[in-house]
Amino acid sequence: MTIKDAQELVDKWITTTGVRYFNELTNTAILMEEVGEVARIMSRKYGEQSFKKSDEQVDLGEEMADVLFVLICLANQTGIDLTAALEKNLDKKSIRDADRHKNNPKLQQ
Repeated sequence: MTIKDAQELVDKWITTTGVRYFNELTNTAILMEEVGEVARIMSRKYGEQSFKKSDEQVDLGEEMADVLFVLICLANQTGIDLTAALEKNLDKKSIRDADRHKNNPKLQQ
């Protein structure tokens, strides 16, 4: 599936099953909630916190997909072509960071 396909699929789901998009502010708040759920799992799985019994069956991939879904909703609502935006972003990073990371002693192994 391409990013464009994902944007179209989410739009179709929203306009049929979801009835309509939540407004942009609501979706931004939902995005923050979903990112928080990913952070919670990361801090327990890879950090120093431990899981509660009720959290042991969480699925990191599912939570990341929730983040992606809401991000796609926001892109659709605001007229952002995520493929074009990502390509532009990678071009910017490639120019700006051409030597930055190679020359960072903290990243040398």
